[in-house]
Amino acid sequence: MKRIGMLTSGGDCQALNAAMRGVVKGLSENVDELEVYGFLNGYKGLIYGDYRLLTSADFSGILTKGGTILGSSRQPFKQMRVPDANGLDKVEAMKATYHKLNLDCLVILGGNGTQKTANLLREEGLNIIHLPKTIDNDIYGTDVTFGFQSAINIATDCIDCIHTTAASHNRVFIVEVMGHKVGWLTLYAGVAGGADIILLPEIPYDIEKVIAAINKRTKAGKGFTILAVAEGAISKEDAALSKKEYKEKVAKRKYPSVSYEIADRIFKETGVEVRVTVPGHTQRGGSPCPYDRVLCTRLGSAAAKAIMDENYGNMVAMVNGKIKYVPLGDVAGKLKTVDPNDQMIKEAKRIGISFGD
Repeated sequence: MKRIGMLTSGGDCQALNAAMRGVVKGLSENVDELEVYGFLNGYKGLIYGDYRLLTSADFSGILTKGGTILGSSRQPFKQMRVPDANGLDKVEAMKATYHKLNLDCLVILGGNGTQKTANLLREEGLNIIHLPKTIDNDIYGTDVTFGFQSAINIATDCIDCIHTTAASHNRVFIVEVMGHKVGWLTLYAGVAGGADIILLPEIPYDIEKVIAAINKRTKAGKGFTILAVAEGAISKEDAALSKKEYKEKVAKRKYPSVSYEIADRIFKETGVEVRVTVPGHTQRGGSPCPYDRVLCTRLGSAAAKAIMDENYGNMVAMVNGKIKYVPLGDVAGKLKTVDPNDQMIKEAKRIGISFGD
């Protein structure tokens, strides 16, 4: 008999269900008896004992279903050691729930914050397997996270749609792509969508160089310019501020986001009309793309093997196209950012894409 728990934590993405399905199918085909307990709404379900025993029917027909059948929530890692409003020790409560159900393993699907708590539970003696989920692709130790490719497709489709309306107007169009700290999604969607300017958190921009790139296109007879801007894009001036100073400035910002600030600067200095499009949470929604379905099936199957082999305490990663079990202690708390000298950046610049630097 194998008893496993599963939970999905943090922001949702398109392929969470596909990954859970991969784990359960991998175990069901190879284990005589299996019990799967699903914790509802992320770590909250583990803390407060909100769970249900899942059956094979729960995992049927969910390969193509976005979101998560278990629900999710954000439980900041910094607050995990802080008692709740009723004085409950969250970490001890999670351990108690785990032991109450006599679990062999807890499979946790989530991003960076989720991973840090997963590693904390590993350090507390629980058997943990982590599956790397995030549309940001910023988890250290794996080449790709599930949800990333599906989000690229949606953000690229948005830029594609902007192209058709852009061709009809002499305007500047900004598409704001998700990504507060890292720019992988904006980089890939920007290149795939043929954006003329791509602004990333890792490469602070000079607004004058952004405007120069727009003017260069105008002089070349181009009737429009498209910018793919990460929601965490930052100017060189702001990048020079301390974290505290920058937070204070953002709090006083009159613009809804950095894209509107950039739009205002462009309009004031060029007189050209600027339109901003924010696809927002649509980038997390819909069905997982075929790539993510394959990736999640592989990661889920590999997680099942790790459970059968009692190979715990790892993240199931994809490295150079192959599955790798990476110790959680080696990667938790680390962020995979875009290197400004990355080969892809150089290739994009070679074909004329500006990064505002």
